[in-house]
Amino acid sequence: MTQPTQTGATPIVLAYSGGLDTSFLVPWVAENYRRPIITVTVDTGGIDAAAARLLLERSHALGAIEHHQVDARADYFEQVLRFLIMGNVRRGQLYPLCVGAERVMQAQTMARMARKLGSNTIAHGCTAAGNDQVRFEVALRTLAPDLTVLAPVRDRAFKRSEELEYLQHRSLPVPPFGAAYSINRGLWGVTIGGKETLTSSASIPDDAWVLTRDAFSRPRLPERHSLRFERGRPVALDDTPSAPVELIERLEALGASFGIGRGIHLGDTIIGTKGRVAFEAPAADMLLTAHRELEKLVLTARQQRIKESVALTYGDLVHEGQLLDPVCRDIEALLLSSQERVSGQVQLLLRPGSLFIEGVDSPYSLMAASKGVYGEAAGEWTAADALGFSKIVALTGVFHRRAGEASSPTGDAQAAKP
Repeated sequence: MTQPTQTGATPIVLAYSGGLDTSFLVPWVAENYRRPIITVTVDTGGIDAAAARLLLERSHALGAIEHHQVDARADYFEQVLRFLIMGNVRRGQLYPLCVGAERVMQAQTMARMARKLGSNTIAHGCTAAGNDQVRFEVALRTLAPDLTVLAPVRDRAFKRSEELEYLQHRSLPVPPFGAAYSINRGLWGVTIGGKETLTSSASIPDDAWVLTRDAFSRPRLPERHSLRFERGRPVALDDTPSAPVELIERLEALGASFGIGRGIHLGDTIIGTKGRVAFEAPAADMLLTAHRELEKLVLTARQQRIKESVALTYGDLVHEGQLLDPVCRDIEALLLSSQERVSGQVQLLLRPGSLFIEGVDSPYSLMAASKGVYGEAAGEWTAADALGFSKIVALTGVFHRRAGEASSPTGDAQAAKP
């Protein structure tokens, strides 16, 4: 039986996703701290009107005195996602930071809402074994060191089965997947964790996928589409201009129907262990792949090389919850500068489980700027120039071989090998 709250007690603001951990925390925190609970859902994508209504109803059924949903999708794109696109950021050359990238945004919104609602305490449902505990708390301690942060699931080591039993015993709402799978959804994709991802050997079952569940059992015929970018920003799908959030949501629905962007990422966690998570990121996969190919057409080789190195660091910082570190502003400045000519059209061919880039066009094409044709005809140079260039490029190898021959007692280059 939930104990009555203390008269005049300040509320605890709970970061509420509607999953098992945060559903469990609504009644548990109210019962154990004897303070009213206000739930706040920071919408960084994946919440339609029906889902929003369900979150509100469940929050109240679980015992929260208020529920707030904050639409942070546009801010999420401007503060985070546009730079992930500009940097072609994927962790482990595979995972497009589906969910972790939004945690600092959510923490920032939670801190603002706590002050607005007159609370000095924020609660979250992160575990001791995951990355999100670090992301949330690094951001909250940076932004609002005066607020108290509660993490009962982590600090008391609750098991998912215990949380499920707690809710069922009190006849309280249970999330659709119960304790079987932990699902996080945002604008950049979905992550899915279950018993299969606790080891490295198996995939999750077909019915555990959220966005792409029917893509291979009901395959679609191939389709062609186009994406347009202006200065690195996606601005149109099939020549129809769209704001970034709307465009990403349209791409998600389109790509998911073909099973694009599905994968299982195995990598290093912030706390030093290896971790594994299934993900579905149709929009991210399409945007990152298309943007990368457009960049190859308009950026010089040195621009690409330098940008790739700093983008890798940027991805690590975002993954680790360090987006507020000032070095991220420095990297973002370089990324913005690099995108001045990243404008053009990318042609996509979608097939079940496959994204193929058929072609790219740009007014800043370095390929079109040359009078030469690769493998066919010289342009701004002559055959004699090409011969001389090859001789000069070969000099380093020639000198290395010559020095080896000189140092060998027999003058035999083979003898000089270690």
